[in-house]
Amino acid sequence: MPHITSEQRRQLRAQAHALSPVVAIAQHGLSDAVLKEIDVSLKAHELIKIRVYGDDRAAREGYLTTICEALDAAPVQHIGKLLIVWRPKPEDANARKITPKPERRTKRSYQ
Repeated sequence: MPHITSEQRRQLRAQAHALSPVVAIAQHGLSDAVLKEIDVSLKAHELIKIRVYGDDRAAREGYLTTICEALDAAPVQHIGKLLIVWRPKPEDANARKITPKPERRTKRSYQ
């Protein structure tokens, strides 16, 4: 699990304020399919909100712990029925470097 400082946590909470939940945990709980969807969302966005449809606070805390341990993510905040989770994007060693195209000449000479 990545460790984040209190300053980083504060900044991530501020960034997450405007986000909408992208994954929901409903009556069947935290299934493998839900974990896979959370993993896909973390790969795409790094910082996500998860809505839990359940009234049991201990279960929501358990979900947060399980998600963070299973997906190597950091818990940012658990407020009400929302869980905020962050995981940095993996650095791809084989990522293709994009080189800028040479500038085109726009000046033409007319005779």
